Amino acid sequence: MKRLVLAGVLTLPLVLSGCQSAYYSAMEQVGIHKRDILVDRVEDTRSAQDDAQEEFTSALEQFRQVVNFEGGELESVYNDMQSAYDDSEAAATSVSDNIRQVEEVAEALFDEWQDELEQYSSQKLRRQSAQTLKETQARYNALHTRLKGAESKMQPVLSALKDNTLFLKHNLNARAIGSLKGEFGGIKRDIDRLLAEMQRSIEASDQFIKEMKQ
Repeated sequence: MKRLVLAGVLTLPLVLSGCQSAYYSAMEQVGIHKRDILVDRVEDTRSAQDDAQEEFTSALEQFRQVVNFEGGELESVYNDMQSAYDDSEAAATSVSDNIRQVEEVAEALFDEWQDELEQYSSQKLRRQSAQTLKETQARYNALHTRLKGAESKMQPVLSALKDNTLFLKHNLNARAIGSLKGEFGGIKRDIDRLLAEMQRSIEASDQFIKEMKQ
């Protein structure tokens, strides 16, 4: 049984790779190439980051309302904070999933492009294509750095939001609100940095999309 499970784990990447290859082939048959798919996935990632900016901004505002709480139903305040955290976590997951999709098609595109350089009979055209490949990879690498930079700042923020949400859940009293006030400044600073990094990533995505469509 263990051997069968291990075999399944080892062959899964091959199966997934085969599925992606079949997908790319099918898309090419209808005139949609890996370059087009890469642009589409960068656009999807940009949209996911837009959504994430909104959710993290909303979570910060909800946290602000918690620390400024002056009376009412604490259970309701907690529920709103938990909902804001859940929405932020879902948005962050969407961003990461989209980045993985971008990485996948970019790798396939550049591997194919590199392999096809050997098919040229014209040295001049081969050199021109190789130079274009180099320039495209450089643009993608710059974008990828931005995407990963923004992604890396999401998890620390989520962890801090989760800690404070859990603390409020188990301490629904005014004393807990007082404790959370001391946490607000640090979380606001981290979310502000995250939003700024995401904005730079979005701008890099816009530039990459523009250049790829030229």
